[in-house]
Parts: sequence; C-alpha cells; structure tokens
Amino acid sequence: MRKQAKQPPSFAALVQAYFTEYLTQQRALSPQTIAAYRDAFMLFLAFAESRLSKSPTDMKLADVTPDLLMAFLDHLERLRHNSVRSRNARLAAVRSFLKFAAHRDVSSMQVIERALGVPMKRFERPMFGYLSRDEILAVIGSPSGTWLSQRDHLLFLLLYNTGARVSEMIGIKVGDVVLDDSAACVHLHGKGRKQRSVPLWHSTVKAVRAWLRFNSQFDTASPLLPNRNGHVMTRANVTLRLTLAVQAATSAHPSLANRHISPHVIRHTTAMHLLQSGVDISVIALWLGHESPLTTHQYVEADLTMKERALSRLHDPAAKTQRYTAPDSLLAFLRKL
Repeated sequence: MRKQAKQPPSFAALVQAYFTEYLTQQRALSPQTIAAYRDAFMLFLAFAESRLSKSPTDMKLADVTPDLLMAFLDHLERLRHNSVRSRNARLAAVRSFLKFAAHRDVSSMQVIERALGVPMKRFERPMFGYLSRDEILAVIGSPSGTWLSQRDHLLFLLLYNTGARVSEMIGIKVGDVVLDDSAACVHLHGKGRKQRSVPLWHSTVKAVRAWLRFNSQFDTASPLLPNRNGHVMTRANVTLRLTLAVQAATSAHPSLANRHISPHVIRHTTAMHLLQSGVDISVIALWLGHESPLTTHQYVEADLTMKERALSRLHDPAAKTQRYTAPDSLLAFLRKL
C-alpha cells in the first residue's frame, strides 16, 4: 500500500513556525529585530486581507504574488508615507520569510521564486547633518537646580560623549555606569545584543555623580535617565526634550533655527568630531557600535573640512606652475662636505 503524500504546511503554520522556531530559536535574533519583522508582517497581512478579501488564516503562499507585493510597497510609500529605507526594510522581512518557506514547502518553490524577484528600491543617501562644537555645547547647556533640567543636561551630555543611539541611551541602568576616575565608562547595550563600553569625560563623570546625589533613591537596576514617573524614557520623550533644548539655544546660535536636529544628529556630531580630531575610522566604528567600518566611512564622505584640506594639496588649474630652480652651487658644495 502506497504512503499518502504529506500535505505541505499551511501559510498560517509557516508564519507561526517562522517566528517561533526560525527567528527565535534557530537565528536567536534580538527582541527588537523580531518586533520589527512582526510589524512588517502585520502591515502586509492587513493589506493583503483588504486587497484579496481573505483573512490571514485563509491565505496561501500562492497568494503572495509579485503584483501583491508591489501594490503593498506602493501602499507603504504613498498612503503611509514610509521612506524608501522603511519600504525596503518591510520587503526584507517578507523576503526572509519566503526563503524560509521555500525549505518547508518545496512544492511552492516556483511561486516563491517569482515573489523573490521583487527588487529593493534604490534611493539617494542623504548627507549627514551634524553640529559644530559651539552649537552642541549650547544645546547641552548648563543645568539649573530643577530635576528636569539636570536630567536633560546629563542626557545630552551623555549622547554627545558616547555617540549612543537613543535606544541605547534610554536603556542605561545606574549599574551600567562605572565612575572610577582611572577607568570611567558606560556599558551600552546595542543592536543585536551587542555590548560595548565607552569612556567618559571628567565633566560627564562629574555630572553623573551630581545626578546620583540628587536621586539618592536610585539603585543599580534603576534607569539612569527616567521620566518623571520613574520609568524608562521613550524615544518621543527624548526627541521632545531635545527640540526644546535646541529652541532655547537658538537665541545664542541663530544657525540652529529651522534645522531638524534629532538625537541621531548628535550621534553624527560625535562621529564627525572624532574624525576631525584625527581618530582612526576603525576606532570610531567601535565607538559607535557599527558592525562594519564601511558604515563609518560615510562620515569621511560628509566631512567637507577634510576634503578642503585634500584640495589644498592639489594645484589650482588657474595657478601658474612653478619652474624648478636648481640650488645654489656654492651651497650644494658645502652640503656635500
């Protein structure tokens, strides 16, 4: 008696296995990455349901056609106003799932290959924006005696000192800060569970100590920079506080007016100032927690000062070329003695 052919897994079963087995167990991706993939799938399934009039549970791999994917990506850009970078990130999540599904359902290989043919969209990479030293110092400012002012001052000072991402900054616990005078540093928990330690200036150590004295109730597990309720700050909270600080600094530095200065601009500022100070690009990559120095190399491309120094070594086409003049024969004779 012939064995009955095994039925391929359903679309819903594949999605569940993708998240519970592949991403979580086999690849052991960080919770943040899994959440980003989950959000992409929720958007895609909601769009597919409205377009195909099918519930996500009733969908099949054959429904994931190039036309459906292109329509979804167009929906993200036109109606949800996603950037091309975000659009590509959503597509990357779907493509990752399709590659996983190809190993579980070989019979759908042809359908999957057609869907995988939808390309990433190219986009112009914007130039990095960053602040001058005087501008960033004006934004950091001097704290008053209030709790909020002291917290914001330390927040911006630490962002500039470390070049940390917002997620890394708001995740700092009191126990992550080492205030030893000979080896003061902060331990940052970066993307993909990567950890790194960044040294602290004496002024930063001084500010941290003053902040901890102001908040003697903190223990090692407390957020170093909490909100007013004692909870971890949100990205939106950090952005709002920075916007207010920039507005306050604009009176002294009108160049800050009408500029979009996000917490990530401070990260760019740290990188550019390290680069302009002569720090090796590989060290800056480690400082910022970049997985590849190629990412850090973009700061070299954005540094106009370095380009101007290089240009000064190249003769202007309009300048007259100086003819070589032989040294004085008497001086040449004396040098040879």
